[in-house]
Amino acid sequence: MHSEASDRQVLESDLRQALERNEIWVAYQPIVRAAGEEISGFEALARWNHPVRGPIGPDKFIPLAEECGMIGKIGQFVLHTALSEATGWPDSVRIAVNLSPIQFNDPSIIDIVGATIAETKVRAERVELEITEGVFLADNDATDVTFARLKALGVRLALDDFGTGYSSLGYLKKAPFDKIKIDQSFVRGAATATNRNAAIIRAIVTLADTLGMDSCAEGVETHDDLQLIRD
Repeated sequence: MHSEASDRQVLESDLRQALERNEIWVAYQPIVRAAGEEISGFEALARWNHPVRGPIGPDKFIPLAEECGMIGKIGQFVLHTALSEATGWPDSVRIAVNLSPIQFNDPSIIDIVGATIAETKVRAERVELEITEGVFLADNDATDVTFARLKALGVRLALDDFGTGYSSLGYLKKAPFDKIKIDQSFVRGAATATNRNAAIIRAIVTLADTLGMDSCAEGVETHDDLQLIRD
């Protein structure tokens, strides 16, 4: 336990210097339309290349950044980098950026997003902010106000990792989401005949369509899974 605590302390110290040392960078994961298989956008993903440890996965350093107060700086870096990159893309291609619950609950997030859009001159409609269900842990009037102010900027909002954790349909009635993202745990292997995931995917897609939202499936790796989503 002492060894793990010491290692975490060293890693936290390294993370605090990672931005200044240009060790944090942004990868772009394509978002493909199931019908025609054309690229409709990209999701910006933070990556960390440690000078000694090599690549450190976001499943490890993002929670650490949230705990040590670095997530705001890293999130702002990813947002600015992604929108700057998107200025060179076709106008029809969207850019998706993740917002952690901590960023979402930061009173300055509206100004940060608005200023970045204004500086990069990317149309707000091309910007998609992905938000997890964690923002509803502190569901209150401030949460509703933040949703309303983000939508007033003209950006799109996506509910990320839908179907995991403590999923509730209640907040879909009031939260102004434009898209539901189906978690990859439901997608991988969904084409297997004995797998119930296909039925869950169809139910979520139908729900999104009924509510006037887009739906997106993460983790599509095989042609059979793609065909299932297309169907």
